Order: sequence, then structure tokens, then C-alpha cells
Amino acid sequence: MRSHFHLAYNVRDLDDARRFYRDVLGCREGRSAPTWVDFDFFGHEISLHLGEPFPTARTGRVGDHLVPMPHLGVALQLEDWKVLAGRLSEQGINFELAPSVRFHGQPGEQWTMFFYDPSGNPIEIKGFPTLDALFQTA
Repeated sequence: MRSHFHLAYNVRDLDDARRFYRDVLGCREGRSAPTWVDFDFFGHEISLHLGEPFPTARTGRVGDHLVPMPHLGVALQLEDWKVLAGRLSEQGINFELAPSVRFHGQPGEQWTMFFYDPSGNPIEIKGFPTLDALFQTA
């Protein structure tokens, strides 16, 4: 079964969200109304609605790091991840977890970065040499 993920969550300002998701992340804008806007988030649909974002806390232990929970994200091919990481660094994004590799030499080795949108929603972008490694355990 082939599918696309859909996630709807709150942002405080649609214009700030548009600038960030469209201009910084490079997501294509879709349908919108006065209280929400859709984006193609790397092949998946996100719907950003005006409202108060979920509260988050650094409670997710991954390796040596506590990461913000809840968070959303996407897994990209490593080359695409590197391009995005470079673009975000050039634009001065304040990373919660700077672009780095984790689980080096282990099954599921991955590159990751965490940052926040203008409303404080945490985003993780992962990179894998092949997306077949996403669920690799051995």
C-alpha cells in the first residue's frame, strides 16, 4: 500500500510559517484559507492551523541527547539531507541539535539535525545513505 503522511498542527502566525516552510525549508505551498495553510513537506502533507502549538520538552533520550518531544520530521536520502543542512546553516538556523551523525558504524546509522519553526514546533530531519536503512536493526 502506498501512502502519504498527513499531519496538522498549530502555528501562531501564518505569514511567519509561510516564510519558514516555503522560503527556508523549500516546501511548496498548497491550499489555504484565512486560518490554515497546507505544505508539501518533502512529499507529505502538513496543515498548519492558527492556534497555540503543543507544549514540548526535551524528554526523548536518543543516545547521549535529550531531544524535544513531541516533534515531527522526515527521513531524506543523505545527499538531499546534506544540501538541506548546508542551506539551513547558511541561513543562520539556530539548531537544537546541529547536523551530525549518530549510531556511527551501527545498524541504522543516521545523520540528524533538530531545529524549531517560528512557533516553536520542533523538527527533526534525518539522512540515510539509503532509505532502506530507516528500519534497519542488524
